[in-house]
Amino acid sequence: MNIALFGYGKMGKAIESIAIQRGHTIGLKLSKDTKTDSLENIDVAIDFSVPDSAYGNISLAIQQETPIISGTTGWLHRYDDIVELCKQKNGTFLYASNFSLGVNIFFEVNKVLAKLMKDFPQYKTSIEEIHHTQKLDAPSGTAISLAKDIIEQTNYKNWSMDEPKPNEIGILAKRIEDVHGTHVINYDSEIDSISIKHTAHSRQGFALGAVIAAEWIHNKKGVFTMKDVLNIG
Repeated sequence: MNIALFGYGKMGKAIESIAIQRGHTIGLKLSKDTKTDSLENIDVAIDFSVPDSAYGNISLAIQQETPIISGTTGWLHRYDDIVELCKQKNGTFLYASNFSLGVNIFFEVNKVLAKLMKDFPQYKTSIEEIHHTQKLDAPSGTAISLAKDIIEQTNYKNWSMDEPKPNEIGILAKRIEDVHGTHVINYDSEIDSISIKHTAHSRQGFALGAVIAAEWIHNKKGVFTMKDVLNIG
């Protein structure tokens, strides 16, 4: 495939390396300071840009009938608009808050544990996430996805980064140099605590998952998630 990269930071470079190893070419590389109006001869676009650019990047690809996957967070208040555009244009779009195989398995473990804990209100649920200092949004998209999945399985109504109300899940977001991503789900009671944790050791897992997703959506139509790619959940 001939791939366009929206965003050519550390993740973009990691994706480029893995894509080339897997026999693909990079036909276009765009950073926040460069733009294009044409995706001619591009088979799939991969967006790991910044929140202010993501919506425009994804819209451009859909308008030009180019399949696109996105791992950019911080723009999801317009996600439904992209889904509607994709349907109107009979396009191809896949969003994931995290492309790592391990994290997507962690998502499913989180749902199972949340369902088990629903009938034990003495356990207060909280989430802690740690990322590198260059990450622009907080909490992470992965932490928000984890919180939403817990809310769907329990009596919680929302999440908060402030002091949580009784019906809210507290999220603590930390930013530390050279941390690739850690997410911890805690259930704490006066008697004991239960925790599950995922720790990323490098960007390679995210980059590989993104390339695999790009390979998977090539020649497909519709709106997809990593569940479709990995056939899990």
